[in-house]
Amino acid sequence: MNTKSAHERIDPELAEALKAVPMTEAGVFDLGDLEGTRAGVRAFAEAIAAQTPDEPSVSVEEAEVVRPDGSTLAIRLLRPTAETGPLPVLLWFHGGGQVLGYAAQDDPTLKRLCLRIGCAAASVDYRLAPEAPAPAAAEDGLLAYRWLRSQAASLGFDEGRIALAGQSGGGIAAATALMIRDQDEPAPLFQALSYPMLDDRNSTASSHEITDIGIWDRATNILAWNSILADRAGTDDVPPYSAPARATDLTGLPPTFIAAAELDVFRDEDLSYATRLQAAGVPVELHLYPGAYHAWDLFAPEAALSAAYVHAWYGYLRRQFSTRRS
Repeated sequence: MNTKSAHERIDPELAEALKAVPMTEAGVFDLGDLEGTRAGVRAFAEAIAAQTPDEPSVSVEEAEVVRPDGSTLAIRLLRPTAETGPLPVLLWFHGGGQVLGYAAQDDPTLKRLCLRIGCAAASVDYRLAPEAPAPAAAEDGLLAYRWLRSQAASLGFDEGRIALAGQSGGGIAAATALMIRDQDEPAPLFQALSYPMLDDRNSTASSHEITDIGIWDRATNILAWNSILADRAGTDDVPPYSAPARATDLTGLPPTFIAAAELDVFRDEDLSYATRLQAAGVPVELHLYPGAYHAWDLFAPEAALSAAYVHAWYGYLRRQFSTRRS
């Protein structure tokens, strides 16, 4: 048994980066002041974008898809202009615990990814809770997936190489994958889930262990799930499309990449999901990063652990995109 506290176990480079992160008493994400925190997340993302050299060789445009109720879903399309031929594409879900964030916040991440992998990205500006409780985000994911497949030829995308992915938003990608399977849609090529939010029950060891790092701790996670599920979190009335860890049948899901952080409330639910996928016959590549907290690569992009994660993640994307599913 490890007797050191979570703070004592943080990787030194990541601990140094954490010192520079502005914190409230509730940590980085104060869900007690949701509107203020949403504004803060936008300001933080815009500041990062302003400090990041632009990638003019990646074009960005926005498409709108009409939902069944007549409202519109925005999808942000990024593609490397030098690439020719039908491109593989990542259907991307931004992070923010389903209560924060917006599609454009990940432009710097996705521009680098598109250039290095030679793929396109379609970032979904899905609806947020509590205004739109689950499974609204996954429903938007399914709508975006259907639209991408139907428009692939006109967009210059390869409909046989569409994958689902997200950093923290990987939980919505996982829910979308379940919806796609259950609707008998053509399967995505794979799903890449980085430190995904999967389980509303907050009952794992890591959920109880990670309480005061300040990034996305137990109290924050409980507040988020109560918003996502309209106070049904932890009850028997939670379907898998709202919390993928609730799924009892994981057969037929696409090959899966999962990255988990040792000092993340999501650690144990991510490890469990990987194990259960593998037991269901799904090919799984799993990485666990010691000394890392939630979203460490975004807070400390120059750290060795971040470089190791990006190397593994990009390697997986390249290998998977080199195949094609009809």
